[in-house]
Amino acid sequence: MRNLLKIALLFAFLFSIQSKAQLDTLNYLKQFEANKANYIGKPFSKLLQDMTQIQPKTVWSLPLRNKISMVRNTSFKFCEMDYSFYNTITLTIIWQTDIPYNETKNLGVQNQYYFTNDEKIFYGSRIIRDIKVYR
Repeated sequence: MRNLLKIALLFAFLFSIQSKAQLDTLNYLKQFEANKANYIGKPFSKLLQDMTQIQPKTVWSLPLRNKISMVRNTSFKFCEMDYSFYNTITLTIIWQTDIPYNETKNLGVQNQYYFTNDEKIFYGSRIIRDIKVYR
């Protein structure tokens, strides 16, 4: 019984640490959303350069409903791939100019949707129209 209690306490402690880390990440990213005027109309590379504490781990682009050959939004997630489909912290960038879906899809498949240097280069020169941060 004591071992079970110790294990339960350990899991509760680890969960609280994980929750605190997510809250810290969310608060950190919300600063960029609050100051989005500094980034709108500028390349995504500026935002990445200012994000010194954390960088995205995965990247997801979906085509537009009415124009499936183009992407307007890209979601950058700040969690490991295994958790990307859950209620995770997301930075969504709405681009000034739509991006061809086949380019984002090919890059995503090539790098298994991880945010690598290839993605930094590909998205870095794209101009930001808006920034949204949510969980």
